[in-house]
Amino acid sequence: MNEVFKALSDPTRRKVLQLLGRGEMSAGELAGHFDVSKPSMSHHFAVLKDADLVTTRREGQQIYYALNTTVLQDVVARIWDLFGVEPKPSGGGGEP
Repeated sequence: MNEVFKALSDPTRRKVLQLLGRGEMSAGELAGHFDVSKPSMSHHFAVLKDADLVTTRREGQQIYYALNTTVLQDVVARIWDLFGVEPKPSGGGGEP
């Protein structure tokens, strides 16, 4: 969990996660949203991957990133636990 908090502590990495919320993107597409060097972006990607917040797949020489929604859901649940918040049940039912 420490890796997750480290990953989330940086505004660039939070912005990467926000962009990935729209769907899978290549490393180049993501980097185009930031004014930082390629090595810096590579470091940010590595931190996110080490925290298991993103998944990757390679297509030729391109690397594509996507949110690891399973881990993100677990992180949100743990944060709610820290603050004593009960998550609302998901589903389309509604109350009678």
